[in-house]
Amino acid sequence: MSVLRVPQPVRRSRLPEILTVPAIAAGVGYRLGLLGHAAPPTNSDEATMGLAALHIARGAGFPVWFYGQQYMGTLEAYLAAPVFALTGGPSLLGLRLPMLALYTLFLLLAWRLTLRLTGDCWFGLLVVALLALGSDRVVKNQLIAGGGYPEMNVAGVALALLALDLAAGRPRRRLVCWAAWGFLAGLMLWVDPLALPYVLATGAVLVAFCRRELRGTAGALLGAAAALGAAPLLAHSLLTGRNPLHAVLAASGADATAGWAERLHGGLLLGPPLGMGFCAPGRCATWQLWWALALPVLLAIAAGTAWRVMRRPPTAPGAGPPHRVAAAMRLALVLAAVATLGAYTMSSAAGLTPVESSRYLSCLLISLPALLWPLWTAAQQRGGWTVARHPGGWTIARPVALVVLAATVGTAGHATWRSAQTAPATRAAEARHAELVTTLRQLGVRQVRAGYWTCNRLTFASAEEVVCAVVDDTLRPGFDRYPAYRREVESAAAPAWVAPAGSPLAARLDERLDAAPGSLDLVTLDGWRIYLSRA
Repeated sequence: MSVLRVPQPVRRSRLPEILTVPAIAAGVGYRLGLLGHAAPPTNSDEATMGLAALHIARGAGFPVWFYGQQYMGTLEAYLAAPVFALTGGPSLLGLRLPMLALYTLFLLLAWRLTLRLTGDCWFGLLVVALLALGSDRVVKNQLIAGGGYPEMNVAGVALALLALDLAAGRPRRRLVCWAAWGFLAGLMLWVDPLALPYVLATGAVLVAFCRRELRGTAGALLGAAAALGAAPLLAHSLLTGRNPLHAVLAASGADATAGWAERLHGGLLLGPPLGMGFCAPGRCATWQLWWALALPVLLAIAAGTAWRVMRRPPTAPGAGPPHRVAAAMRLALVLAAVATLGAYTMSSAAGLTPVESSRYLSCLLISLPALLWPLWTAAQQRGGWTVARHPGGWTIARPVALVVLAATVGTAGHATWRSAQTAPATRAAEARHAELVTTLRQLGVRQVRAGYWTCNRLTFASAEEVVCAVVDDTLRPGFDRYPAYRREVESAAAPAWVAPAGSPLAARLDERLDAAPGSLDLVTLDGWRIYLSRA
């Protein structure tokens, strides 16, 4: 007598899901620790966003654009304004807490997107662990409220996840998903057009799989939601007749003169390892540039494997609609990364300021699941890009994949360690700046002149008790992002001067003091010099 054995369902291990929780907690905790040390270091651009948040919290203004320019929306200021209102005033921590919340959401959505794209929980854990690490450049993009960067990654992952659900035909709350995708796409056009490649790439997946649905209510709802998300941009453009695209092109260095050699060096060699978190603070060692060589190969392999899945006959194993949609999204993420890298390389910013401008590549982290998936499958011996097989059963691809994955984690971990080492120095510098603000208050100084990178930071730290007008190193008027401060300083009887110790501005003021003894009273602090004008 034979017994019919019914196959039992295979239980999926919950261990990777359990381990993902401490991985996320480690990433958030590391960044929270940095915030406790006032790291990464702030600057006047971030302070400008903080001043906008302060004005919103007080009801004194509702800016559409970052002060002093006609592009880059002020979403971060609107997120921080309620924090300022609840805590009773502005602070660097209050400005950055919403950015930390956005990063936490980014990790959660990246985990979910990775599972939807691959179905592999262990791979999802690897992606989250990599995103939990944070080099100097990466944590600056994620925590500094300087305009656009903290929100772009979370929006890009959300756009991909929504498009994946819609293209896969998930029936629940489809109209809500269409509206959410449209609103996020419009919002990113206002906040920062650097996210445009991911908007277009995920939108292409929607068009490819949902053309009929887009012709009806879904398309109309998406369009209306996109207009709502971009409403600040559209309203300002209609009222002023200005095209924000012109300002964006000018800011990218389109009118500058960097040569192609410098652009290629900054965009393709320095940009990827700096922007994706493989370099030490402010520099890239030669050995850390290996990622620049690996990235084009990984992009090509990821695009080729995704395309091969999409081209399989519908009856082939692993070629059903869910697999085709996931492959299409992986291909879209790869193409968005290529477009981002190409646009950055063509801009003069890549050649003129490659270290600082590598922040323009922050969106590449959105594509990390698609980029590393072929490596993971090769390491798991799931076929793919095998080029030879040895008698022992190992493929050439497997050891190569294992080495590259280990090098990726190791290099990112080393960069994170180097970044964490700078936190005590940053905290000490912030304490010296706080002493400067306290001293100005004690001296009764309310109007000062200082350099660009001093002015708005000082005004924000003092909650506008001290206002500042920008001067250059020759004591001539500089670029004031908020002109009202200059008007107040110029109307004052005897504004003071503030300069970092050892700076060209301090040297010029010392020359004036030597040429006319008694014209200025000098107050020295650790790291700062205050020059009091005699009325």
